[in-house]
Amino acid sequence: MYRVKEAFYTLQGEGAQAGRAAVFCRFSKCNLWNGRERDRARAVCSFCDTDFVGTDGQNGGVFETAEALADHLWRLWPSAPGRPYVVCTGGEPLLQLDDALVAALHRRGFEVGVETNGTLPPPAGIDWLCVSPKADAPVVVDRCDELKLVFPQPLAMPERFEHIQARHYFLSPMASPAAPASGEDTVKLANTRKATEYCLAHPRWRLTLQMHKLIGID
Repeated sequence: MYRVKEAFYTLQGEGAQAGRAAVFCRFSKCNLWNGRERDRARAVCSFCDTDFVGTDGQNGGVFETAEALADHLWRLWPSAPGRPYVVCTGGEPLLQLDDALVAALHRRGFEVGVETNGTLPPPAGIDWLCVSPKADAPVVVDRCDELKLVFPQPLAMPERFEHIQARHYFLSPMASPAAPASGEDTVKLANTRKATEYCLAHPRWRLTLQMHKLIGID
């Protein structure tokens, strides 16, 4: 059984795949925060700005089999030229994504991308693996396509992850989870400057911005 908060067709907003059309599948649940505001301060990851609780988002639901979920996601992809791409995110997708679902998605022609906090081993067959470590949570993945670090995190600074082999290394400026939906996020502006300065001093790392939020898409 798979519990999905929401699923939608959009453009990838950040990282090496930015601008690419994709179906996003946001799984419910995370192993670093339960998603309840009253518990945020005690969570391992206390800065998350994503709603992953329940199954009540757009195209969300409970799916009994891998085939049922793969069919659901396939219906969101347009009938047009281009390699179908699905991004499994969360929450923490590796709490639910398994070999059966990866295989079902491949059978429908999807290239399978995953955005994970790196605390759980990924199933075989993932085509694009993005690891985004959080706080002092132990990371068990030591090789990926993309290492994307929300910056700055006192317990998860870039130097801690120099051993991870990746094709791309990105810093994503941390936003304020309390920032208003409209208006200036002064915390993120300050962190963007800090991330820029770090990338200039450490050119292995590249700056990535959340394009989807800048242009107002999902």
